[in-house]
Amino acid sequence: MRSPVQAVLFDLDGTLLDTVADISAALNRALIEQRATTLPESEVRTLIGRGVPVLIERTLSRVPGGAPEDARRLHERFDFHYEQIQHSGAMQTRPYPGVAHGLAELHALGCKIAVVTNKPARVSIELLSRLGLEQWIDEVVGGDCGYRKPEPQPLLLACERLGVPSAETVMVGDSLIDVRAARAAGMPIVCVPYGYNEGADPRTLACDAFIESIDELPALLTTRGP
Repeated sequence: MRSPVQAVLFDLDGTLLDTVADISAALNRALIEQRATTLPESEVRTLIGRGVPVLIERTLSRVPGGAPEDARRLHERFDFHYEQIQHSGAMQTRPYPGVAHGLAELHALGCKIAVVTNKPARVSIELLSRLGLEQWIDEVVGGDCGYRKPEPQPLLLACERLGVPSAETVMVGDSLIDVRAARAAGMPIVCVPYGYNEGADPRTLACDAFIESIDELPALLTTRGP
């Protein structure tokens, strides 16, 4: 982290926001409609990370009798229920501790901030707005941009929109796909240990640094070695 950092890119699910309860609720409502077996939240947690299409594919592989032709309908009903939850008093998604303070400090330091997620951009923007985080975020690149992490293109698109070279940008995430995307984009990767990482321990990730919470990031980025 010795080179100047002008921008920070954040993953959303498992990094800024704890979303598993709402994803699990929406998925199980959709499964119930199809008279399929529901999944415990602990299992749904391991399915998160590569976007809804992969979530649906993995779900069907674990549900008895699940068939590929059920994917489109399950995806549609998941989207419906997830949006319903986001616009109701039942929403359980919350920022992790330290997120708001960390984003505010980075903004005060002059860092440009983007969210790069495999979630659709519109859904992500609505979530960030409802939780009061949008004031510090300059751009949101979603999985509907034509590419998904671990491909580097979403990260590079965020840099382009922010007007900052990838060499002066840091990615922050919680999973192997974030690490792979950052490496492919040629930028450092900082990880948090509390995220989803598709069921694997995030502390095993081969990143450049770990932070216990997002509010530790400003100090990490402004500390210079000899």
